[in-house]
Amino acid sequence: MLWPMIAIALGFLGLAVLGVLAVRVFVEVRRLARQVGETSQRIQRAAQDLERAATPLAARGGSVKG
Repeated sequence: MLWPMIAIALGFLGLAVLGVLAVRVFVEVRRLARQVGETSQRIQRAAQDLERAATPLAARGGSVKG
């Protein structure tokens, strides 16, 4: 009777460990998703800044034909 109880206890502990690891993975995935979102917004702002800076240069470049 001792061995089945030990097997059940080890199975329960194994499931508990897997549950804890699943929660840790979930938290890290949420953190990564938030960082990806913030980085995406920063890239979008940088692209808009670059476009605003390049527009006058493109207008001047068309008038200067060598």
